[in-house]
Amino acid sequence: MNWISLICAGLFEMLGVVMMNKVNEKRSFKNIALLLVGFGMSFVCLSYAMQSLDMSIAYAIWTGIGATGGAILGMVLYGEPRNALRIFFITLIIGAVVGLKLVA
Repeated sequence: MNWISLICAGLFEMLGVVMMNKVNEKRSFKNIALLLVGFGMSFVCLSYAMQSLDMSIAYAIWTGIGATGGAILGMVLYGEPRNALRIFFITLIIGAVVGLKLVA
């Protein structure tokens, strides 16, 4: 259950990042509420996961999911560059997250 909570924390982090961009585009109650819900739930799920996972592993995986997801969503939703070097470094982040899971 702790790993599911950690994955949910990363997904909520991605929601928060997307909503940051939405708030910058258009300030509305809905966008601000979703931003707060995204980051709030991310911290709640991370806190729950850290009850049974080491802080170093949980935080690294959480930030990896958020950073990778944010970069991918930026490319998909906002037309950010999709060059080979960018994709290579996103793949490195994913590899590091998997490596941390394997050694945990």
